[in-house]
Amino acid sequence: MTDLAIAANGLRKSYGDKVVLDGVDLAVPEGTIFSLLGPNGAGKTTAVKILSTLVSPDPGSGRISVGGHDLATDPQAARAAIGVTGQFSAVDGLITGEENMLLMADLHHLSRHEGRRVAAELLARFDLTEAAKKPASTYSGGMKRRLDIAMTLVGAPRIIFLDEPTTGLDPRSRHTMWRIIRELVADGVTVFLTTQYLEEADQLADRIAVLHDGTIAAQGTAEELKRIVPGGHVRLRFTDPAAYRSAATALREASPDDASLALRIPSDGSQRALRSVLDRLDSAGVEADELTVHTPDLDDVFFALTGGVDLPHQPTEAAR
Repeated sequence: MTDLAIAANGLRKSYGDKVVLDGVDLAVPEGTIFSLLGPNGAGKTTAVKILSTLVSPDPGSGRISVGGHDLATDPQAARAAIGVTGQFSAVDGLITGEENMLLMADLHHLSRHEGRRVAAELLARFDLTEAAKKPASTYSGGMKRRLDIAMTLVGAPRIIFLDEPTTGLDPRSRHTMWRIIRELVADGVTVFLTTQYLEEADQLADRIAVLHDGTIAAQGTAEELKRIVPGGHVRLRFTDPAAYRSAATALREASPDDASLALRIPSDGSQRALRSVLDRLDSAGVEADELTVHTPDLDDVFFALTGGVDLPHQPTEAAR
């Protein structure tokens, strides 16, 4: 588990007869963004609660390590290394933003002077200084979410769990939150992100896991996941009709579009597949004027993995 911020083997959790997590394996390297995707009820929040020590896994689960600490033997040390921000804000709307921050400083046993210093720095970092003296109930959704994360950072955690942090935010606030998350990781923080916004995972995550029916249906980088869904292709366009015809002869599996002088070749978008196409064009003495690679997006991956669509076997980690 060297250099892993979070590692879980055979994670299980049931509530009565309902199995929520059924042998989940997770490995999150330090200083990265790991995104857990899944439909409502898939177990994302339960996984976060277990990894953040809020809920105990079922007996018989394998070892779970967070921040280098075994949750079974040293949960207190793990708690000291993490911060948690849920989809529902923990901000107290009856007091000011500054008072929320100072309350968190007290909970972390910071001195009065140190607490005020940390609160001021974090309020400035999250562009909340002007609103610091106002009741948090007057804040917009995006401001409350920024304050929520600022409060989480009072204890300087090295691992942060963000459980659907942009739910309900407008696009501008969501993009602001993305910037904040990237800045956290640039500072060496590890982020464990659950989200239902597939674009969010695609934009942010170094690695993604798709949770379905209590198990990991697939995990890998966004590009690896996109390659396991059918529909990827390379499109070649030509301006010279003779070159187009020569290419069509060389690439017999291609679907031709005579009107636009374009060929569409099934491809997983990998470097090897592209090299094969280009080598065959070179052998035919033809050069395309335009080459574009089209791969399925994460929406396609999500629906394929959670909607009962049969996927082709892939001998890579992404298809495990």
